[in-house]
Amino acid sequence: MSLAQSAPAPVVGNPVDAEWLRQRVDAALGTFLTGQERTLLAISPQLAPLCGTVRDFLLDERPTGGKRLRAAFCYWGWRGAGGAADEPGAVAAAAALELLQASALVHDDLMDRSDTRRGLPSVHRRFETLHRGAGWRGDAEQFGGASAVLVGDLLLVWCDSLFAESGLPRDAVRRAKPLLDLMRTEVMAGQYLDMLEPAANWPGGDAGAVDRARTVIEYKSAKYTVQRPLQLGGLLADASADLTEAYGAFGLPLGEAFQLRDDLLGVYGDPAVTGKPAGDDLREGKRTLLVAETLASCGAADARLLSDLLGSPELDADGVERLRDVITRSGAPRRIEERIAALREEALAVLDAAPIREPMARGILTRLAAAATTRRH
Repeated sequence: MSLAQSAPAPVVGNPVDAEWLRQRVDAALGTFLTGQERTLLAISPQLAPLCGTVRDFLLDERPTGGKRLRAAFCYWGWRGAGGAADEPGAVAAAAALELLQASALVHDDLMDRSDTRRGLPSVHRRFETLHRGAGWRGDAEQFGGASAVLVGDLLLVWCDSLFAESGLPRDAVRRAKPLLDLMRTEVMAGQYLDMLEPAANWPGGDAGAVDRARTVIEYKSAKYTVQRPLQLGGLLADASADLTEAYGAFGLPLGEAFQLRDDLLGVYGDPAVTGKPAGDDLREGKRTLLVAETLASCGAADARLLSDLLGSPELDADGVERLRDVITRSGAPRRIEERIAALREEALAVLDAAPIREPMARGILTRLAAAATTRRH
């Protein structure tokens, strides 16, 4: 019996309903975590806080909880290639991508020094608070950071475990595994480039910032969020080369549009909805395409203000509003919105012509494209 199927959940509800798949993915993750918690607690009861942190992080049921987009694209990539609707192994393999996503978020929050994630303390802050509350020796902040590195690494290991032991045939897993490995390499490369952008002394200053921002989007987000999950699901169901290529051509522009929406939310999003402080991307100094487009078109005074305040940890609400005004005056948000719309239309045109075997999958992927590009969190 596979790790994911030790307590299989019954197929209930309507697969067309997004909540049906979310519940199935959460059930697969919950079953898997129960097994891993037994392993950890057998090592030492001192690992209980780690178990609780991972479970809270992965199975947050609040509206600001995980969107499960990667799992959804993987599952519907499977269905579009002719995979069975009631195959629990496909759900488990898709759920493995949520372990990868959780790993990336834990590490990302540490690198960005983010205090919160989805309205709750980020993992490194949670362990920092544990250290302080228990009155332990040493540096609480360093303990929190080190703990977050280990939690993220553990989640990455578990991604492999759940994917390999999903219950799908071994040849299907072997067929898809190289793409999963490539996906992980790409997202880590994109993460490094994202971290490098505000740090490096680029020849020509901001002259190449737009192109560099697009490279970061492609590898940190577009491939990772939509393109590769779709192709993974297709390969698990032995998709044709034509369908795999179509998934790639659909997923890349849609993934870019998803990230551009994320960039707008990082500046203009409502904290009550996003679960992140207002203007958090500005405080963290993220050199997004929105920022690059602003610098490419704003006046010298606005460019100096943006460069001076962007990334300041002391940036207060007034500073956030000043930066928002600069970005808005530049016209960059309007251009980003136009690009989102154009990318979505490009993706949908590919989807219309794709050799999808299950008509329902085409409709669901169309709905997912709308959800990914119009979301509020």
